[in-house]
Amino acid sequence: MKIREVVDALERFAPLPLQESYDNAGLQIGLTEAEISRVLLCLDVTESIVDEAIAKGCNVIVAHHPLIFAKLAHITGQTYVERCVAKAIKNDIAIIAMHTNMDAAFGGVNHRIAQKMGLTDVAFFGSQQTIGGVDGGQGVVGNLPESLGAEEFLAMVKERFHVECVMTNELLSRPIRRVAVCGGAGSFLLGEALKAGADAFVTGEMSYHGYFGHEQQIQIAVIGHYQSEQFTTEVFRDILEPMGVECVISEINTNPIKYL
Repeated sequence: MKIREVVDALERFAPLPLQESYDNAGLQIGLTEAEISRVLLCLDVTESIVDEAIAKGCNVIVAHHPLIFAKLAHITGQTYVERCVAKAIKNDIAIIAMHTNMDAAFGGVNHRIAQKMGLTDVAFFGSQQTIGGVDGGQGVVGNLPESLGAEEFLAMVKERFHVECVMTNELLSRPIRRVAVCGGAGSFLLGEALKAGADAFVTGEMSYHGYFGHEQQIQIAVIGHYQSEQFTTEVFRDILEPMGVECVISEINTNPIKYL
Protein backbone atom coordinates (compact mmCIF):
# COMPACT_ATOMS: atom_id res chain seq x y z
CA MET A 1 0.00 0.00 0.00
CA LYS A 2 1.23 3.48 -0.86
CA ILE A 3 1.45 6.47 1.47
CA ARG A 4 -0.88 8.24 -0.95
CA GLU A 5 -3.65 5.80 -0.03
CA VAL A 6 -3.32 6.65 3.66
CA VAL A 7 -3.37 10.38 2.90
CA ASP A 8 -6.43 9.95 0.68
CA ALA A 9 -8.31 7.92 3.32
CA LEU A 10 -7.64 10.47 6.06
CA GLU A 11 -8.63 13.36 3.83
CA ARG A 12 -11.83 11.63 2.71
CA PHE A 13 -12.79 11.35 6.38
CA ALA A 14 -11.66 14.88 7.26
CA PRO A 15 -11.25 17.00 4.10
CA LEU A 16 -8.52 19.62 4.32
CA PRO A 17 -10.92 22.52 3.55
CA LEU A 18 -12.51 21.85 6.96
CA GLN A 19 -9.35 23.10 8.67
CA GLU A 20 -9.12 26.59 10.13
CA SER A 21 -7.43 29.27 8.02
CA TYR A 22 -4.35 29.37 10.28
CA ASP A 23 -3.77 25.61 10.16
CA ASN A 24 -1.32 23.46 8.18
CA ALA A 25 -2.82 19.97 8.01
CA GLY A 26 -2.03 17.30 5.43
CA LEU A 27 1.15 15.57 4.23
CA GLN A 28 4.11 17.48 5.66
CA ILE A 29 7.08 15.26 4.88
CA GLY A 30 7.46 12.34 2.51
CA LEU A 31 6.73 10.91 -0.93
CA THR A 32 3.20 9.79 -1.66
CA GLU A 33 4.22 6.89 -3.91
CA ALA A 34 6.45 5.23 -1.30
CA GLU A 35 5.19 1.96 0.14
CA ILE A 36 4.02 1.74 3.76
CA SER A 37 5.61 -0.54 6.32
CA ARG A 38 3.73 0.40 9.50
CA VAL A 39 2.06 3.61 10.72
CA LEU A 40 2.70 5.25 14.10
CA LEU A 41 -0.24 7.23 15.49
CA CYS A 42 0.34 10.10 17.92
CA LEU A 43 -0.82 13.50 19.09
CA ASP A 44 2.44 15.45 18.66
CA VAL A 45 5.63 14.86 16.68
CA THR A 46 8.72 15.11 18.87
CA GLU A 47 12.21 13.67 18.55
CA SER A 48 11.22 10.78 20.81
CA ILE A 49 8.23 10.06 18.56
CA VAL A 50 10.46 9.89 15.47
CA ASP A 51 12.83 7.60 17.39
CA GLU A 52 9.86 5.41 18.35
CA ALA A 53 8.81 5.18 14.70
CA ILE A 54 12.32 4.10 13.72
CA ALA A 55 12.48 1.52 16.54
CA LYS A 56 9.09 0.05 15.65
CA GLY A 57 9.66 -0.12 11.92
CA CYS A 58 7.12 2.59 11.04
CA ASN A 59 7.83 4.70 7.98
CA VAL A 60 4.72 6.86 8.40
CA ILE A 61 3.70 9.03 11.36
CA VAL A 62 0.12 10.28 11.54
CA ALA A 63 -0.15 13.06 14.13
CA HIS A 64 -2.93 15.34 15.27
CA HIS A 65 -0.83 18.48 15.70
CA PRO A 66 1.25 19.61 12.71
CA LEU A 67 5.02 19.41 13.16
CA ILE A 68 5.49 22.18 10.61
CA PHE A 69 3.15 24.96 11.65
CA ALA A 70 5.04 28.20 11.18
CA LYS A 71 7.26 28.82 8.17
CA LEU A 72 10.64 27.07 8.29
CA ALA A 73 13.31 29.52 7.18
CA HIS A 74 16.12 26.96 7.59
CA ILE A 75 16.86 23.47 8.90
CA THR A 76 19.96 23.74 11.08
CA GLY A 77 18.95 21.66 14.09
CA GLN A 78 18.42 24.67 16.35
CA THR A 79 14.84 23.71 17.28
CA TYR A 80 13.12 20.39 17.93
CA VAL A 81 11.01 20.98 14.81
CA GLU A 82 14.10 21.31 12.63
CA ARG A 83 15.68 18.24 14.23
CA CYS A 84 12.51 16.20 13.70
CA VAL A 85 12.29 17.23 10.05
CA ALA A 86 15.92 16.30 9.44
CA LYS A 87 15.64 12.96 11.26
CA ALA A 88 12.41 12.04 9.45
CA ILE A 89 13.89 12.80 6.03
CA LYS A 90 17.13 10.96 6.85
CA ASN A 91 15.15 7.87 7.86
CA ASP A 92 12.57 8.03 5.02
CA ILE A 93 9.68 8.66 7.41
CA ALA A 94 6.60 10.44 6.12
CA ILE A 95 4.69 12.74 8.46
CA ILE A 96 0.99 13.49 8.06
CA ALA A 97 -1.00 15.88 10.26
CA MET A 98 -4.77 15.88 10.66
CA HIS A 99 -5.54 18.82 12.92
CA THR A 100 -8.52 21.19 12.94
CA ASN A 101 -10.04 19.35 9.99
CA MET A 102 -10.11 16.21 12.15
CA ASP A 103 -11.52 18.23 15.07
CA ALA A 104 -14.34 19.47 12.87
CA ALA A 105 -15.20 16.35 10.86
CA PHE A 106 -18.23 14.21 11.66
CA GLY A 107 -16.94 11.29 13.73
CA GLY A 108 -13.68 13.11 14.45
CA VAL A 109 -12.00 14.35 17.62
CA ASN A 110 -14.96 16.14 19.19
CA HIS A 111 -17.29 13.25 18.46
CA ARG A 112 -14.81 10.87 20.12
CA ILE A 113 -14.73 13.07 23.24
CA ALA A 114 -18.53 13.02 23.30
CA GLN A 115 -18.49 9.25 22.89
CA LYS A 116 -16.16 8.86 25.88
CA MET A 117 -18.73 10.69 28.02
CA GLY A 118 -21.58 8.59 26.64
CA LEU A 119 -23.38 11.54 25.05
CA THR A 120 -26.38 10.81 22.84
CA ASP A 121 -28.16 12.86 20.16
CA VAL A 122 -24.84 14.48 19.32
CA ALA A 123 -25.00 17.42 16.92
CA PHE A 124 -22.72 20.22 15.78
CA PHE A 125 -22.84 23.71 17.23
CA GLY A 126 -20.93 26.84 16.31
CA SER A 127 -19.83 27.45 12.71
CA GLN A 128 -20.71 24.54 10.39
CA GLN A 129 -20.00 23.56 6.80
CA THR A 130 -20.14 20.59 4.45
CA ILE A 131 -17.13 19.73 2.28
CA GLY A 132 -17.21 16.90 -0.22
CA GLY A 133 -20.24 15.38 1.46
CA VAL A 134 -18.58 15.49 4.91
CA ASP A 135 -20.33 17.56 7.56
CA GLY A 136 -18.15 19.59 9.88
CA GLY A 137 -18.55 21.94 12.82
CA GLN A 138 -16.48 23.71 15.43
CA GLY A 139 -17.96 21.82 18.39
CA VAL A 140 -20.52 19.19 19.29
CA VAL A 141 -23.30 19.07 21.86
CA GLY A 142 -25.22 16.09 23.20
CA ASN A 143 -27.07 14.66 26.19
CA LEU A 144 -25.89 12.52 29.07
CA PRO A 145 -27.81 9.25 29.52
CA GLU A 146 -29.12 10.69 32.79
CA SER A 147 -28.78 13.98 34.62
CA LEU A 148 -25.89 14.38 37.03
CA GLY A 149 -25.18 16.81 39.82
CA ALA A 150 -22.20 19.11 39.24
CA GLU A 151 -19.84 17.15 41.49
CA GLU A 152 -20.91 13.83 39.93
CA PHE A 153 -20.42 15.25 36.45
CA LEU A 154 -16.93 16.56 37.18
CA ALA A 155 -15.95 13.27 38.83
CA MET A 156 -17.13 11.41 35.72
CA VAL A 157 -15.08 13.69 33.46
CA LYS A 158 -11.97 13.16 35.61
CA GLU A 159 -12.42 9.40 35.48
CA ARG A 160 -13.17 9.13 31.74
CA PHE A 161 -10.22 11.32 30.71
CA HIS A 162 -7.76 10.18 33.39
CA VAL A 163 -7.00 13.76 34.42
CA GLU A 164 -5.22 14.98 37.52
CA CYS A 165 -7.66 17.82 38.00
CA VAL A 166 -10.49 19.68 36.32
CA MET A 167 -10.44 23.47 36.28
CA THR A 168 -14.00 24.65 36.78
CA ASN A 169 -16.15 27.53 37.96
CA GLU A 170 -18.78 27.72 40.69
CA LEU A 171 -20.71 24.45 40.92
CA LEU A 172 -24.12 24.54 39.26
CA SER A 173 -27.07 24.12 41.61
CA ARG A 174 -29.16 22.50 38.86
CA PRO A 175 -28.64 19.07 37.26
CA ILE A 176 -26.38 18.71 34.22
CA ARG A 177 -27.77 16.87 31.20
CA ARG A 178 -26.79 18.73 28.02
CA VAL A 179 -23.01 18.95 27.42
CA ALA A 180 -21.08 20.92 24.80
CA VAL A 181 -17.61 19.80 23.73
CA CYS A 182 -14.63 21.35 21.96
CA GLY A 183 -11.27 19.62 22.27
CA GLY A 184 -8.04 21.57 22.59
CA ALA A 185 -8.19 25.37 22.86
CA GLY A 186 -11.97 25.71 22.69
CA SER A 187 -12.71 28.67 24.94
CA PHE A 188 -13.84 30.70 21.91
CA LEU A 189 -16.95 28.50 21.74
CA LEU A 190 -18.23 29.13 25.28
CA GLY A 191 -20.80 31.68 24.09
CA GLU A 192 -22.02 29.30 21.39
CA ALA A 193 -22.30 26.52 23.98
CA LEU A 194 -24.62 28.75 26.00
CA LYS A 195 -26.71 29.46 22.88
CA ALA A 196 -26.92 25.69 22.28
CA GLY A 197 -28.55 25.28 25.69
CA ALA A 198 -25.64 23.39 27.25
CA ASP A 199 -25.53 22.88 31.01
CA ALA A 200 -21.80 22.16 30.83
CA PHE A 201 -18.91 22.90 28.48
CA VAL A 202 -15.89 20.58 28.28
CA THR A 203 -12.72 21.84 26.61
CA GLY A 204 -8.95 21.69 26.89
CA GLU A 205 -7.94 25.29 27.55
CA MET A 206 -9.49 28.50 28.83
CA SER A 207 -7.97 31.79 29.96
CA TYR A 208 -8.43 33.10 33.49
CA HIS A 209 -10.93 35.82 32.56
CA GLY A 210 -13.08 33.38 30.60
CA TYR A 211 -14.38 31.85 33.83
CA PHE A 212 -15.95 35.09 35.05
CA GLY A 213 -19.61 35.95 34.60
CA HIS A 214 -21.02 32.47 34.03
CA GLU A 215 -21.92 31.51 37.58
CA GLN A 216 -25.05 29.31 37.54
CA GLN A 217 -25.20 29.70 33.73
CA ILE A 218 -22.98 26.80 32.67
CA GLN A 219 -20.50 24.40 34.26
CA ILE A 220 -17.09 24.97 32.71
CA ALA A 221 -14.84 21.90 32.74
CA VAL A 222 -11.29 22.49 31.45
CA ILE A 223 -9.33 19.25 31.40
CA GLY A 224 -6.10 20.13 29.56
CA HIS A 225 -5.29 20.32 25.86
CA TYR A 226 -3.51 16.97 25.62
CA GLN A 227 -6.03 15.23 27.86
CA SER A 228 -8.98 16.39 25.80
CA GLU A 229 -7.46 15.13 22.54
CA GLN A 230 -5.71 12.00 23.77
CA PHE A 231 -8.15 9.63 22.02
CA THR A 232 -7.49 11.11 18.58
CA THR A 233 -5.19 8.17 17.83
CA GLU A 234 -8.21 5.88 18.17
CA VAL A 235 -9.95 7.85 15.41
CA PHE A 236 -6.90 7.46 13.14
CA ARG A 237 -6.76 3.73 13.90
CA ASP A 238 -10.45 3.27 13.11
CA ILE A 239 -9.97 4.92 9.71
CA LEU A 240 -6.83 3.06 8.69
CA GLU A 241 -7.01 -0.46 10.12
CA PRO A 242 -10.06 -1.49 8.03
CA MET A 243 -7.91 -0.74 4.96
CA GLY A 244 -5.37 -3.31 6.10
CA VAL A 245 -2.85 -0.72 7.34
CA GLU A 246 -0.83 -1.92 10.34
CA CYS A 247 -1.15 0.79 12.98
CA VAL A 248 0.81 1.30 16.19
CA ILE A 249 -0.47 3.77 18.79
CA SER A 250 2.44 5.62 20.35
CA GLU A 251 3.34 4.72 23.92
CA ILE A 252 4.86 8.16 24.53
CA ASN A 253 2.98 10.85 26.44
CA THR A 254 4.01 14.04 24.63
CA ASN A 255 2.14 16.40 26.96
CA PRO A 256 4.69 19.18 27.75
CA ILE A 257 2.70 20.29 30.83
CA LYS A 258 3.58 18.58 34.10
CA TYR A 259 1.46 18.53 37.26
CA LEU A 260 3.41 18.56 40.53
